Amino acid sequence: MIAVLDSLAASRRSGTLRGITSVCSAHPVVLRAALRHARQRSGNVLIEATCNQVNHRGGYTGMTPADFSALVMRIAADEGYPADRIILGGDHLGPNPWRHQPAQTAMAEAERMMSAYAEAGFAKLHLDCSMGCEGEPVALDDETTARRAARLAKVADETAQVTGRDLPRFVFGTEVPPPGGADHALDGVTPTSPAAARETIAVHRVVFREMGIERAFDRAIAVVVQPGVEFGNRNVVTYNPAKAASLTRVLDDEPDLVFEAHSTDYQGLGPLSALVRDGFPILKVGPELTFVLREALYALDLIASDLVPDYGERPLMQAMEAAMRAEPVNWQRHYHGSEAETFVLRHYSLSDRIRYYWPVREAEAAVERLMKALCGVRIPLPLLWQHLPGAAHFADCPFDLQDALIWRVMQSLDAYQAAVEPGESRTDTQ
Repeated sequence: MIAVLDSLAASRRSGTLRGITSVCSAHPVVLRAALRHARQRSGNVLIEATCNQVNHRGGYTGMTPADFSALVMRIAADEGYPADRIILGGDHLGPNPWRHQPAQTAMAEAERMMSAYAEAGFAKLHLDCSMGCEGEPVALDDETTARRAARLAKVADETAQVTGRDLPRFVFGTEVPPPGGADHALDGVTPTSPAAARETIAVHRVVFREMGIERAFDRAIAVVVQPGVEFGNRNVVTYNPAKAASLTRVLDDEPDLVFEAHSTDYQGLGPLSALVRDGFPILKVGPELTFVLREALYALDLIASDLVPDYGERPLMQAMEAAMRAEPVNWQRHYHGSEAETFVLRHYSLSDRIRYYWPVREAEAAVERLMKALCGVRIPLPLLWQHLPGAAHFADCPFDLQDALIWRVMQSLDAYQAAVEPGESRTDTQ
């Protein structure tokens, strides 16, 4: 499957519109939806974990890279999807989780994390050392970034060789949108300048050669740049090809590279297709998938409130509000405004920081209660029209909550699939 990554630049050179969706989520339902979608409609799947979600110390999910890989493989086995067709990736791999510490300490942790990712068989590794550590500027210059990235690439290669894994493919780049989206309303986003993109590529090429790991650079498949797409808490900036035209021409001089687009959530089919056409064949999506998952759960919470005696008045939403208020660390510095405004953001922000709370015991109990309340129930068509448009096929038959959630996530993945493999989507009902 790693050949899919290797072929992206060649496909672009030949004029073939082909890419791959990068599913960036650790939620089990999203992972199941991605694997089911791959089995039924596309055949290819790239699943990525971030340095904050998953690392050698557990991350906020409590999972190491080996744990995350095992989870994906267990779900794949359940779904009948071949393990050898799964590409695992690591996103933003660098000192970010430890940037409050001195650079020497933070980079030592980053090296241990990189080794854990490589040992667990993650084949696509995003080298992101652009952030400053204690006492350093917030954003580092290209040379410092490249030297730290090269250190991590060397660790990844050495670990892969010792453990018998395939040598990984690398992604690098310093103009990375903020993970999870911006915290403020956005009027527009300026694409990376062509000069900055060329400088980033040139500096990394020189530094990797100086450090004796030019063969690792030869396995670089993509550069992260800002194509001019982003989402905030309340709005989305969609791709404007004209504004990125000079940036995309950089690839004319780099035939072995493509661009990787972060924060493509909520773009829709038209902009996603244009990104692939213009040299951004790797489309990363994360918060949109947990946003639509939450959307479906809240709709079903309303349906159960209307339909099931003694279920109560939106107990799932109430449980999530209580969980977020009890532990505000994951949303408080991102959501600002009056009490009414922050309430709306807690539950409906496009950055979807509610996703951090689904593993909380009270949240899991509330979802389980909803599942039991609706299990086997025949939901009347008008209730689905009212609360979950497009889900009419679930009406008047024994209801399965997980199937409904997977269906909703797969709707978003359909747009990505149509963008990365236009005209090649297929349906496999096995």
